[in-house]
Amino acid sequence: MAFTYMLECADGSFYVGSTRDLEQRMEQHRVGKGADHTRRRLPVRLVWFEEHENVGVAFAREKQLQNWSRAKRKALIDQRWEVVSASARKRF
Repeated sequence: MAFTYMLECADGSFYVGSTRDLEQRMEQHRVGKGADHTRRRLPVRLVWFEEHENVGVAFAREKQLQNWSRAKRKALIDQRWEVVSASARKRF
């Protein structure tokens, strides 16, 4: 089992990560032993996550979300699927 997750930092920024153990990883972020981005922006809170069958899939999803705009990430957190879907369409 693996997870892709998104944190909201104290400055309002989002951090996207992946892990095999979400609970342990959240504790690492909470005590300042996570990524540089979150370490400098404590406290953080978990705002979204999804479960995957393996870490490779979770990591691929992490990379996908890291390329999304803030607005699209916010729409995912808020479960506004029409916004997520609309921003995925190519405009010709």
